[in-house]
Amino acid sequence: MLITPRTIHLVAPSGYCHNPTAAARGIARLRAAGHRVEDNGIIARRKQRFAGDDSQRLNDINALSHMDTLPDIVLAVRGGYGASRLLPDINYPALRQRLHNAPLAICGHSDFTAIQLALLAKSGVQSFSGPMLTGNFGAEVLSEFTVRHFWQALTEPELKIKWQTTPQKLQINGTLWGGNLAMIASLTGTPWMPDIQQGILVIEDVNEHPFRIERMLLQLHQSGILARQRAIITGSFSGAALSAYDNGYDFASVWNLIRDLTGIPVVTGLAFGHDADTVTLPIGAQGLLAVNETSAELQISGHPVLPRLQEELA
Repeated sequence: MLITPRTIHLVAPSGYCHNPTAAARGIARLRAAGHRVEDNGIIARRKQRFAGDDSQRLNDINALSHMDTLPDIVLAVRGGYGASRLLPDINYPALRQRLHNAPLAICGHSDFTAIQLALLAKSGVQSFSGPMLTGNFGAEVLSEFTVRHFWQALTEPELKIKWQTTPQKLQINGTLWGGNLAMIASLTGTPWMPDIQQGILVIEDVNEHPFRIERMLLQLHQSGILARQRAIITGSFSGAALSAYDNGYDFASVWNLIRDLTGIPVVTGLAFGHDADTVTLPIGAQGLLAVNETSAELQISGHPVLPRLQEELA
């Protein structure tokens, strides 16, 4: 896959980069591929467990509203915790004015989900839930799957993602949104939760036991958010250890309960989240979800795309 060289601007609105070796490896890989990586000085920034104090991390986001020249990609260094502190002071009107219809890809996941959903709710700015610098581009073994899906999402106006799931049959369309479930649940009842009607909600998480995932989904259900969705797609839920005490209670049990409570289809098995292999999804785009027996396909359109060189299109 031929990739146009891009300008990649790093942001660190969440946790301190505790693995600078991985960050350096990610930057080296991106530069070796011909990309320009800006603002790598933020990697060493630290205040307690955060990637700098609140004002520094807030400026990473607000600075996008007054850049003379926007980069092609805004890439989060890592997740962790800290984005939620910033939400009240993000300059949403200025970001709306500067970024509206701009060919800019804002990328990240995990804790970054809070900023992505707040931008969608308050500014109408779409972003991409996908890989980050340290955990993905800086991994010891770079996932070709993740890299391929990343560039496809950022450059193709119409995406098709296929995977295997549990048997069912459906075809629906709606607004694609979601990300890290813990961050989505944390926005319940706040001004930064998007009011998505007829949505396709995609969720993932890491190091969360099934009962915690169930509790968060019940919060979304009991607050009326799930009632406004047409389907739920589950990504990876890794890192939780089940025990004899669970007695067969697992993630499948959670999905079955949510189906029974809400009547909403739950389509499992998408490679999306904290695992090495992850697709990149535009948050706020239009999705068409079709499942025929065990084959699922998600068609996505209406998201911002980066311009491509003529030879890249050939």
